Formats: sequence, structure tokens, C-alpha cells
Amino acid sequence: MSPRKSKRQVRSVGRAAARRVIGAARHQFFTHGFRSVSMDDLAAELGMSKKTLYACFPSKTALVEAVLKDKVGEIEADLKQLAKKQASDVEAALHQFLSCLQRHTAEIQPTFIRDIGRETPELFQLVEQRRRELIRGYFGALFENGKKAGRIRTDIPTHLIIEILLGSVQAIMNPSKLAELNLTLENGYSSIIRVILEGAFVSKPQR
Repeated sequence: MSPRKSKRQVRSVGRAAARRVIGAARHQFFTHGFRSVSMDDLAAELGMSKKTLYACFPSKTALVEAVLKDKVGEIEADLKQLAKKQASDVEAALHQFLSCLQRHTAEIQPTFIRDIGRETPELFQLVEQRRRELIRGYFGALFENGKKAGRIRTDIPTHLIIEILLGSVQAIMNPSKLAELNLTLENGYSSIIRVILEGAFVSKPQR
């Protein structure tokens, strides 16, 4: 076996191990929160030594960062696919976007959001930033297409609709407010988006 081939195999094994760790951590963190899941728990679940686990990710914070990047990348890939085949019916496209976000947020429990907000505020800010970028990019393009099709109100600037949406999401999508309103992340997102965005649609003429 050539040294070059051997190195490629080692890198491949390393990537495969990292993917296994991310998959297990993603389920455990999103379900039970960041604080209550230890690296020992993950190593035991994976049947992996802690030495191997720490070789993949040097700290728990590094692992949760990898989990978040994996999740955001998956959301963006799904939104990108929907945008490519965006229906000429703007309302249908909006519902597809909403279904995508609902499916992804259903995986994350409020405990996880609470924990990263307390334990790793820099990662929480990263999540907030990426969320804003995705909403501005994908929903902004949808609104612009909707205006051209005569389905989205033209008297409200697209950037203003987006900022109202982002402000509402930021105000409500935190663990204490969700608990107060008896909402899950999933129905919280969908409710906010529906209320705001449906108000942006031009009313269909009565027959």
C-alpha cells in the first residue's frame, strides 16, 4: 500500500468517525439539551473510547459547534433545493418553505436553545446570525417574485417585511417566552411566519 493511499484511508476513517459522533451528539443534544449530555455518555453510546472521541472533537463546545453547522447546512441545502424548483404559485412555495422549517425545528427542543444561550452565547449568536441570513435570502427572494406576480403587496418594502418577521422571531423564539405561551419551537415558528406573511399577501378578488 502506498503512503499516499494509506493517508487517504486514515482521513476517510477520521471523517467517518466524526460523522458518527455528530449524528449521535445531534440527537442527544437536540433532545436532552447541551448540559445534561456528557462526552462520557456519547462515547458509551458510540462504543468509542474517549480518546477517539476527543481526537475527533477536542471539546464539548467544539462538538456542539459542529452539530450546529451540520444542522444549518442541512436546512440551507433543503431551502436551496426548494428555491430551484420554486412553484409559480407563491403561496404554494411559501407553504413548502414553511413545511421545511417546521420539519427542521421539530427536531430541536427548547432545552437545547436554553443551554447554548447560557453556556455558549457566541454559538447562540452564530445561530441567530445564520437564521437571519437564511430568512433574508430565501424569503426575500420569494417576496420579490410574489410582487412581480401580483400576489405580494407592493406598498410594503420587502426588507421591512423581513425585519418585522425577524423581530417577531427573535422576541418569541426563546425558551422562557415559548414556555409562557405554551408553544413548541415548531408551532412557534410556523405561527409567527403565517401571521406576518399572510398579511403580506394581496387579497384574492371575491367571485
